[in-house]
Amino acid sequence: MSEHIVSLRVYVTIFLSLMVGTALTVWAGLIDFPWKWNVIIAMTIAVTKATLVVLYFMHVRYSSRLIWVVFTSALFWLVILFALTFSDYWTRDWLGSPGAFSLISFFRS
Repeated sequence: MSEHIVSLRVYVTIFLSLMVGTALTVWAGLIDFPWKWNVIIAMTIAVTKATLVVLYFMHVRYSSRLIWVVFTSALFWLVILFALTFSDYWTRDWLGSPGAFSLISFFRS
């Protein structure tokens, strides 16, 4: 099985991109954005950094199609688990807990 050789330049570029992403995360954490933009910006930066790590440091970018199928299946399964968890969590308004999370009140604030 032949393996793809990744140059040092690619690793350094990805490392510097991750460092910029870390600096952006710190900067975004120090600013109070309006509405729910803090979470949206932080998650966008985190997903971008995670994508770089998976594609380049875990060598998924240069892997066979089978690895891509396994990776995509794992992400799809994760989406299913999150969907089931959030659908259960967001429908618990009937419990009447004083500190309970309400999806409607989340978007009204």
